[in-house]
Amino acid sequence: MSFVFDDKDILITGGTGSFGKKFIKILLERYKPRRVIVYSRDELKQFEMQQKFNQPCMRYFIGDVRDRERLETAMYHVDYVVHAAAIKQVPAAEYNPMECIKTNVMGAQNVIDAAIKRGVKKVIALSTDKAANPVNLYGATKLCSDKLFCAANNLVGDRPTRFSVVRYGNVVGSRGSVVPFFKKLVADGAKELPITDPRMTRFWLRLEDGVDFVLKNFQRMQGGETFIPKIPSMRIMDLAKAIAPDLPTKIIGIRPGEKLHEIMCPADIYYDTLEFDDHFVIMPSTHYREDIDYRVDALGGKGRPVPDGFEYNSGTNKHFLTVEELREMNQHL
Repeated sequence: MSFVFDDKDILITGGTGSFGKKFIKILLERYKPRRVIVYSRDELKQFEMQQKFNQPCMRYFIGDVRDRERLETAMYHVDYVVHAAAIKQVPAAEYNPMECIKTNVMGAQNVIDAAIKRGVKKVIALSTDKAANPVNLYGATKLCSDKLFCAANNLVGDRPTRFSVVRYGNVVGSRGSVVPFFKKLVADGAKELPITDPRMTRFWLRLEDGVDFVLKNFQRMQGGETFIPKIPSMRIMDLAKAIAPDLPTKIIGIRPGEKLHEIMCPADIYYDTLEFDDHFVIMPSTHYREDIDYRVDALGGKGRPVPDGFEYNSGTNKHFLTVEELREMNQHL
């Protein structure tokens, strides 16, 4: 990987979250950035993060993505932006819909406007499998966000800023995910594990693999793409066996806004989907430049159209993790 991040200024919104901390750890291990700016609204999390990441290049900005002027201040002379800030808990979004919209949709537009105004070179927004054929408000707001970032390339004119999206599935051990929840129940002496539905599957990704994918796509991107990694799926019953093989399970029913299976490439837009060796690309619905051939990325990788009606679904995925593989992944958390 070429050293595109050396002597550059990188800002990450929502930088105190699980992804932000891992992203910054890997960034500092591999590169020599001029500045790494953590932009988030929780001063306690920033204070705790400063105890671990206190290198001279680190900067900590208190700010909310709902505040466009503050974003403009934070993006002064910034080269690259990762937009990771979001309201992500599905039940919380269902109960507080307008708050989710203010952060995930209006906040996304604020990031776009600030990046264009400050001449940021490249912006990658993090998405989720829940944005594909969404059935809950969180997924719907992330689909809106994805559309905003892809369409933002139409606004830049002759300015240098380019926008792309990275979409992936559940991250093993991230805050609020099922793995730490199950582990806490086991540690607290639970007599059974609650299962929403025994048929449930999810795409499953290690956090460091997600960071690697984002870093790589800063080099691949031309603007407007939605990048989707090829990753394995897991069955919820297999995960329960991996974490607590001796505990019985109790079926409690699907929570509001949940799906049995997740989708990352919808069949409805198979004609805009390209398959590369280790990932898929969904092309923008409107091409901001007719001279871009998305079948060849900026690193020379070559993609091909997917078959008619193709859908990338966690329930029909070719690769499922075994109980042993899940147990091994969980041991490293």
